[in-house]
Amino acid sequence: MSVTEQNKKNRLMLGQDNNALTWLIIINAVVFIVLLFLKLIYQVSSDTGLQAFQTQIADWFALPAAGLKFLTRPWTIITYMFSHDNLWYLISSLLWLWCFGYILQDIAGNNKLFPIYLYGGLVGGIIFMAAANLLPSLHAQVNNIWQTGAAAPVLAVAIATTMLAPDYRIFQMLNGGIPLWVVTIIFISIDFGTIGIVNSAVILSHIAGGFTGFIFVKQLRRGNDLGLWMNKFSAWVNDLFNPEKKITPNQLYYKPTRKPYQKTLHVTQQRLDEILDKINQQGYQLLTEDEKEFLKKASKEDL
Repeated sequence: MSVTEQNKKNRLMLGQDNNALTWLIIINAVVFIVLLFLKLIYQVSSDTGLQAFQTQIADWFALPAAGLKFLTRPWTIITYMFSHDNLWYLISSLLWLWCFGYILQDIAGNNKLFPIYLYGGLVGGIIFMAAANLLPSLHAQVNNIWQTGAAAPVLAVAIATTMLAPDYRIFQMLNGGIPLWVVTIIFISIDFGTIGIVNSAVILSHIAGGFTGFIFVKQLRRGNDLGLWMNKFSAWVNDLFNPEKKITPNQLYYKPTRKPYQKTLHVTQQRLDEILDKINQQGYQLLTEDEKEFLKKASKEDL
């Protein structure tokens, strides 16, 4: 089996354990189902059920533009990016998230998607509140302005993915495929076309989300992984609830009295699997020079 074939085999699939894309889709879907279920209960309970649902439930998930309201519910800076007020908005967000998120994991590993999504949502939410309070046209009605949905974080993922691989092609059966940058332009056009009737604070929020994805990749190319602390924290929490960690067999380590293994590269399937797993989790750019040289040799030997 060639290195290319083995790499395709080891790609993270939707539904695979520890797949960030799977978890983001699940969280968005579960929040929508829970809110929909509660909405139906409120609706059948009384004639004013929908109004009660909005004030007692929905408003505690949506991000308020009013500063005083936000101080009473600061968690909404997180919950809003996982909450959707209608089914079509949810489906659209998840389809675009799947499209760009799958490609991002394919080219940069599994641990970049969630940080980009979260940063995009946080920055988008902050800009939304700032714009609603500072723009004269919105300030008078700031107490009645709210935001929900994953548009800002998904746009961050889209821009970040496109920056990393603008010529990545999808639907290759169609005359060689469609470049990713074309798909991104289509997505942005649809996104801003559908929010044209919404207030300008939401528009600025989406722009801020996309700009966050741009900054993330710019910093990553300079060697600054802005999501590293999130991944370390996630690993720490995972270890906290899994005390019995798997210990790598001793035979994988070299005795300190022996000369380190440096120059002679013996291609083995086990070593190849380890490097491919590292690419899936962290991305090709974080491989050491020895690991990159090993991949080149494995490719020549068609392991």
